[in-house]
Amino acid sequence: MNNSLDEKIKAILFDLDGTLLDVDLDKFISNYLKLLAKSVAHLVPSRKFISKIQKASRAVEENNGYTTNEEVYANVFFPLEGHTREVIEPFFDKFYKQDFSKLRQYTRKKPEARSVVQTAFDKGYDVVIATTPILPATAIEQRLEWAGVADFPYRLITTIENSNATKSLTHLLYYEQILDKIGFPADACLMVGDDEKDMIVARLGMQTFFIEGKKTDFVNHIPEPTYKGSLADLKLLL
Repeated sequence: MNNSLDEKIKAILFDLDGTLLDVDLDKFISNYLKLLAKSVAHLVPSRKFISKIQKASRAVEENNGYTTNEEVYANVFFPLEGHTREVIEPFFDKFYKQDFSKLRQYTRKKPEARSVVQTAFDKGYDVVIATTPILPATAIEQRLEWAGVADFPYRLITTIENSNATKSLTHLLYYEQILDKIGFPADACLMVGDDEKDMIVARLGMQTFFIEGKKTDFVNHIPEPTYKGSLADLKLLL
């Protein structure tokens, strides 16, 4: 690994799950769906509810950029078993306020996360939380809190409300939109992540830092990361 970051870099994009926050995604997603379904179980059978969520999520993955992920999701998801968005959404709001925090048990704080984000700000970089924008801002903000990094003045946090695309192995629209919003060319940015959908941004000319973990093999012809290592290695690089 090179021992210093390219001086052209002006912005650092951080993935969240698996990068700044340890998470058992299988348990997290499974229990998230169960808890959310439970919040409207008096109106909608859980099996049908989960099936509709999965269908709406697939629609977001195919968003062509002309409207927000939130609207793409809602257009597929509602009406739900005859119930309108206006009827269902208050139950979702209550879920995120009262029950979403129960999912924290499937995550663990990374001791280095706060230090490396703090270092990025101290060094003068613009910092973006480039997490998969398929959940509302409140869910992402809570997970940032679990990671111990919620209180920084990020340039951008991608959410279902403010994004018109999501991470993909077939297109780069999500990253192109981030670059448009923050006003930097790809070669002035570094993407930090632990997944192929993070590293694929190298095809735009962005430098990448792969957080090594359980999964280290790429199977989708992803460009070799510019850097590899731990969050502690990234801090030294900064």
